[in-house]
Amino acid sequence: MGLSHATAMVVGIILGASIFVQPSEMTRLVPSLRGLLIVWLGAGALTVSGALVCAELAAIYPETGGVYIFLKRIFSPAFGFLWGWAMFWSIHSGIIAAIAVILARYAGYFAPLDETGIRALAMAVILVLSAINYLGVRPGSVVQLALTAAKVGAIVLMALFFFSLGAPAHKTVPAPTAEGSISLGSYGLAIAAGLFAFGGWHMVTYAAGETRDAARTIPRALLWGTLIVTACYVMLNAGYLYVLPLGEVAHSTRVAAAATERVLGTKAGSMIAVLVILSALGALNGIILAGPRVYYAMAQDGLAFQWMGAVQPRRQTPYLAIAAQAVCSCVLVATNSYRELFSRVVYTEWLFFALLAVGLFVLHRRGEYHSAFLRRGYPVIPALFIAAALAIASVQAAANPRGSALGLGLLLLGLPVYFLWSRHTTTEPREAASDAGD
Repeated sequence: MGLSHATAMVVGIILGASIFVQPSEMTRLVPSLRGLLIVWLGAGALTVSGALVCAELAAIYPETGGVYIFLKRIFSPAFGFLWGWAMFWSIHSGIIAAIAVILARYAGYFAPLDETGIRALAMAVILVLSAINYLGVRPGSVVQLALTAAKVGAIVLMALFFFSLGAPAHKTVPAPTAEGSISLGSYGLAIAAGLFAFGGWHMVTYAAGETRDAARTIPRALLWGTLIVTACYVMLNAGYLYVLPLGEVAHSTRVAAAATERVLGTKAGSMIAVLVILSALGALNGIILAGPRVYYAMAQDGLAFQWMGAVQPRRQTPYLAIAAQAVCSCVLVATNSYRELFSRVVYTEWLFFALLAVGLFVLHRRGEYHSAFLRRGYPVIPALFIAAALAIASVQAAANPRGSALGLGLLLLGLPVYFLWSRHTTTEPREAASDAGD
């Protein structure tokens, strides 16, 4: 992958279906135009901060595996193993299953599907995109670039419709709108909700071994990608709030459809359905491309089944890891178990993100870190990101303490598996040259 394909991967993964529903939750928490702008910019700034942290680590460790490599090299192979464990059994496979089901439900707008049909279509989409990525990182990244360009163009076009054809709505809402009457806790919850719409920015690091000049390309893709997404989100939400009253945005379950219908009429529902399907396809393709590179890296270190490290000789892709991910995701779709697994474990992702930022301080203390992208932002930016990541994990755990405890237990279940596995293998540090695609 070059810079354009890597940037498209960042944008394509982040720009999923959340932006078409999440603004309502944020508006309920912060019923103020100025406050919402602060919230979206705050969520974008935190995402860019996380991207900067990942950019620094990617410049130091430009290898296939991304976050897994960072955690393993800085702290211990056990931390890397736990990340990969959570990815395969819940976080990554669960995200693939959830997005595929969303896509299938919106496809039902054009051809009504029952629950069995929705699950069958979701599994078919997973298998087709997995087959495309089996063909090589180049075909997968070309598809990613095309899908990302299409949906960014559609979002820009939608925003232009809102501002050029829509009439300004009365910005009224029964709840108080003065910034001083909104608590800091509400702002925090709203930013946490916004960060869900920015999820997945770190996944481009997984394919560093198949990226040209990864030490430069991956960091630049992270920065450009997160900035493009932030601009799209601010622009689209400004359009929502231009044509809809705050109260309607706050209580709508499909705010994008409501805003489009206000401007283009009730027959515009198909436009939103197509946009959501495009967004879901782009996110799915990028996530399916990224995950197997982690399982490949783990297999190379003897921390996963050896066959997961197999590379297709002509295509140079970790084809068995791609197949294993597809099977696991399809099982989660078929059993509908992805919902419970994902909701219980997803908050632990932010604990790992905090650990990545801690890693910069560890490397600095060892004398192994010299800032390439943060420059004068170190140590303030990583310190703020640590605090924000821990706060997000705490908010999610507090909202569902029992489920979070079970999720943490599922994660920690990987520790005895790691110790049993590592007894029979030697996890010597790999050289970047051993990565797929080199």
